[in-house]
Amino acid sequence: MSTSESFISHLIELRNRLLNSVVALLLVFVCLFPWAADLYAVLAHPLLAKLPKGGQMIATDVTTPFFVPLKVALMAAFLIALPYILYQIWRFIAPGLYEHEKKWVFPLVASSLMLFFCGMAFAYFAVFPVVFGFITASAPVGVAVMTDIDKYLSFVLSMFVAFGLAFQVPVVVVVLVKMGFVTIAKLKEIRPYVIVGAFVVGAIFTPPDVVSQFMLAMPLWLLYEAGIVVAGMMGTSASAA
Repeated sequence: MSTSESFISHLIELRNRLLNSVVALLLVFVCLFPWAADLYAVLAHPLLAKLPKGGQMIATDVTTPFFVPLKVALMAAFLIALPYILYQIWRFIAPGLYEHEKKWVFPLVASSLMLFFCGMAFAYFAVFPVVFGFITASAPVGVAVMTDIDKYLSFVLSMFVAFGLAFQVPVVVVVLVKMGFVTIAKLKEIRPYVIVGAFVVGAIFTPPDVVSQFMLAMPLWLLYEAGIVVAGMMGTSASAA
């Protein structure tokens, strides 16, 4: 096969993988669309549960009540279809990888995906109730807390991304050690700087209250320690092999 034919075959393969991914996303979205409003209600529950009696959320734009639940349904569809989308990406790049690369890439990607979902779950079940409870309790007397549903969605998405990325720390640590960019001894040596950096990141990516900053900084630190442990175990098993 000539170079041009090989290139065209790769483009066709890429097109097919992208098409499969888009079709999967659209199918899941169509299935979720009738329950878009219910999905938003689930997403908004942590705030609604902390609002004073009679409190509610508001929509300030004409089209917001329709498009915001639609965005939530699309986000949920993407998360559900994400394992299949990653599988399509894997099928495209796997033929170009060596066997030892395949051995590590798939577990790392699977771990990264699982940790991202864990970060989102931690934000929803642990962080949101505390943060929203703190915010609503801090409202001055006579001020009704009524958040716009679109602004709430933007806030929730930013928190999901922040905690999802924060939970990638073990994967990053393992990859850096595996590729030889840093040693485990060095990771332990810079631990104090990592702890300070975790609290700085918490201050940047969370609302301006100590509770939410602490709830992001602590997992960052603990996940860093977990990454060191996992990297050490992988190094030990590799040495034994």
